[in-house]
Amino acid sequence: MKYLCLAYEAEETFTSMPLSEWEALRDETIAYVETLKRRGELILTNALQSARTASTLQVRGGKVSVTDGPFAETKEQLGGFFLIEAVDRDDAIQIASKWPGARYGKIEVRPIEEALRVEGRY
Repeated sequence: MKYLCLAYEAEETFTSMPLSEWEALRDETIAYVETLKRRGELILTNALQSARTASTLQVRGGKVSVTDGPFAETKEQLGGFFLIEAVDRDDAIQIASKWPGARYGKIEVRPIEEALRVEGRY
């Protein structure tokens, strides 16, 4: 089963991090990505640019409304994602718990819906 793991982090945690600490974390993350690839558990991963570059939109009454930045003003923002293949929820949580950035933020683990349900969205 596929799970999308959303990495939430506070930008200031990383922007204030000493370069040597950032490089070590980056190297650790890249090594974990390679491990997941070798085991066939990683489908795709990408970091996101700063939340300051985001736009949030909604369509109401046929009109598009766009605001700069993420929808919610929170300390932690979506910083990236990784899509994994796991046996079940417990396996997905185990895989996500080893993501190095989890020590600095939070990882949301959510099963992928392979197709929109006929009987209703949720």
